[in-house]
Amino acid sequence: MKNYLFLLVAILFETIATSSLKASEQFTKLIPSLITVIGYIAAFYFLSLTLKTIPVGIAYAIWSGIGIVLITLAGIVLFKQIPDLPAIIGMLLIVAGVVVINVFSKTSAH
Repeated sequence: MKNYLFLLVAILFETIATSSLKASEQFTKLIPSLITVIGYIAAFYFLSLTLKTIPVGIAYAIWSGIGIVLITLAGIVLFKQIPDLPAIIGMLLIVAGVVVINVFSKTSAH
């Protein structure tokens, strides 16, 4: 269970870093640029802890699925980037795939 907590922390750092990347305006703003670099370092550190026990494919599927949803929410709130219906449907399919992997795959149990 601790490894899934590490994965969640990695995803949160990645979400913060990616949101800051947009705000950094191609690394021309210092504070968002620093948040981006520090956030990605922290995200990959916690992801590396996760990979000690969770298979890389499973961890990346969870990372991608949850990350897409969180980045989309950050885009809506911070940047007023509203996804259209096909984008929302696509994201729901990705999340459904992550759920299927975690509920039904024996790979995720390793």
